Amino acid sequence: MTRTPVASIGLVMIGAVGLAGTPLQAAGADRPNVILVLADDLGAAELGCYGNTEHRTPNLDRMAEQGLRLDTFYATPLCTPTRVCLMTGQYGFRNGYLGMNNEAFKPAKDSPQYEIANHFTIGDLMKSAGYVTALAGKWQLPGKIPTLVHDCGFDEYRMWAYTHNLPDGVVHTGRHEGKNGTKTARFWHPCIVENGKYLPTRADDYGPDLFLDFILDFARRHKDERFFVYHTSVLTHTPWEPTPDPEHPSQRRPEGFKSNLEYLDHLMGRLRTGLETLGLADKTVVIFVGDNGTGGRGKGKVSEQGVRVPFIVWGPGVKPAKRASRALGDLTDMMPTLAELAGVQLPKDVVFDGKSLVPLMRGETVRHRDWIYSFLDDGRVLRSDRWLLEIPRGGRPPRFFDCGESRDGTGYRDVTSSTDAEVQAARQRFRAILAGMPEPKPRPKVAGG
Repeated sequence: MTRTPVASIGLVMIGAVGLAGTPLQAAGADRPNVILVLADDLGAAELGCYGNTEHRTPNLDRMAEQGLRLDTFYATPLCTPTRVCLMTGQYGFRNGYLGMNNEAFKPAKDSPQYEIANHFTIGDLMKSAGYVTALAGKWQLPGKIPTLVHDCGFDEYRMWAYTHNLPDGVVHTGRHEGKNGTKTARFWHPCIVENGKYLPTRADDYGPDLFLDFILDFARRHKDERFFVYHTSVLTHTPWEPTPDPEHPSQRRPEGFKSNLEYLDHLMGRLRTGLETLGLADKTVVIFVGDNGTGGRGKGKVSEQGVRVPFIVWGPGVKPAKRASRALGDLTDMMPTLAELAGVQLPKDVVFDGKSLVPLMRGETVRHRDWIYSFLDDGRVLRSDRWLLEIPRGGRPPRFFDCGESRDGTGYRDVTSSTDAEVQAARQRFRAILAGMPEPKPRPKVAGG
């Protein structure tokens, strides 16, 4: 595959000034390592720090207490558009990935947009800033073994591999999962490819552990360099199989979402402890987000429940004015945030849709954006501090809500039919915002479009 050389895309190193001309604490010699964790199928409402009393998530709760947590942060309702949005810093109308299961809302396979390696990615960004880079976990994007992840700016990777991701002639010798056992396993006895080579596993190997082992080993090997790790966790996606029991290493906890979430939290504790042991805790920023709402509790819905995910950032220099922030953010903010942390300016010839969260992280502001946006196929979600618009897929009638001071869905008032002047003024503002974006439409002559 022929790519535009990253060096020709025009990244510029910043000295002591950030992207918007503000002082950047992380610039120069003090630029931090960054570990970006993308949890799979995890809505915000599942964590203790977001008010959940059923699940025990002490490690993530502690990160939130000592760092920054956003009450309202949006992904998209499904995996693929979220991953492309995060990787490119662009909404789907710009990068071509409006959807996942409906081919009419994805780029044609002969389109340059189809291959993620043809886009400027967060891996390209961080590598161009002088970071060594790695990906660990779920890929689920186009590309060819052995270079598919390398092509996106990552020096190393350990990924859960589908059958089509295996090197030629290799057959997975471990478990398969799913209703018909047709999908290679990601949890027990998983199917893993590391830097283009099949990594045999054993029956008692647990995929999430192997991915975290890789991350900590990568950090150890590169502790004297600046590094960036993108950890695309396989937890908490189904199947919700039994997990290891951290308190009884030879035993397993029962199957179910609760066990899977709490084991993810345990791994975040292992990550923090590992960084502390390596002497890297005061040199590494950890960002934790979800990719869409929880399976069975929002995932796939073009609604706030489908797109509101946790956002927690912890590490050196993260000293916000308020630990629990009501500032709005969405996935497109990751690209400019990483750029500012890494001390580089984004390419001038590429359009990005987000805004750096660094001023919020540093306590220089308490506001971030006036509105945030999400999408799936021809459906859209638009949110301001007070108002929420949900436009379902398939041309079904939109719904407009007055959220008041609430951020978690409680107490929202459906004002879709209201003629109140305040409501009408808010709807007009939303129409003006949407008018600045192309209306999402299916590609013509595609089945399902």
